[in-house]
Amino acid sequence: MTLRILFTGEGTSDDGLVPHIEAVAASSGKAVSITSPDFGRLGFTSCHAVPEKLRKVRKFGDDYDLIIVHRDADGTSGDDRREEVAKAVAAEWPGHPHIAVVPVRMLEAWLLLDEASIRQVAENPNGRMKLNLPTGVAAEKVVDPKKLLKDTLAAASGCTGRRLAGFQKRFPHHRHKLLERLDPYGPVSQLPSWQTFMDDLKAAIRMV
Repeated sequence: MTLRILFTGEGTSDDGLVPHIEAVAASSGKAVSITSPDFGRLGFTSCHAVPEKLRKVRKFGDDYDLIIVHRDADGTSGDDRREEVAKAVAAEWPGHPHIAVVPVRMLEAWLLLDEASIRQVAENPNGRMKLNLPTGVAAEKVVDPKKLLKDTLAAASGCTGRRLAGFQKRFPHHRHKLLERLDPYGPVSQLPSWQTFMDDLKAAIRMV
C-alpha cells in the first residue's frame, strides 16, 4: 500500500523537505506518494494561512493518509504552532492524521550548520572567507536566520557588483538545494526542533 501524503510549506522551496520525508518512510518500509501543491501556480497567490491552504486542497477532492504542515515558529513557541496546525486540520479536514513541522525560529536555522554545503551551493566550494556560522543549538537562537543565510551565501560566493545582485536573486533556489542536501544525521540532528520533526514523522508513518 502506498501512503498518500499532503505536504504544505510556507513557499515552494520548502519542497526540499520532501526527500527527507520519503527517506523516513522508506526506512520504515513504506512507499509514499507526496503531493505538495504550488498555490501560486494554481492561482491562489494570496493563500497563506494554514486553514485556507487546507480548504483549497480539499476542494480538489483528493484524500490523504497523512497531512504534513510546515510552519516556522517565528516569535512563538513550537507548541503554539503545533496547536495552530492541529486546529486548522480539525476545522478543515477533521479526523485526519497530521504532523506539524516547526523549525525554531525559521527553517533557515537548520541550514546554517553545514558550512561545506553552503560553500558548495554558493558555487565557491574552495572559498577561504570566514563565514562565522553558529554551531549546535545556537542556530535556534539566531534572531533572523533567513537574513543570516542570505548574507552568508553572498559572502561564500565571493561575488561582487552585478554578479552578486544576480546571485542573490537566486536565493529561493539556493535554499531549496541546501534543504535537499541537508544531512539528517549531521549537525542538524542536534537541534530540538529537527529531533521533534523526525520523531513525529516516524511515529505518524508507523501509525497510518
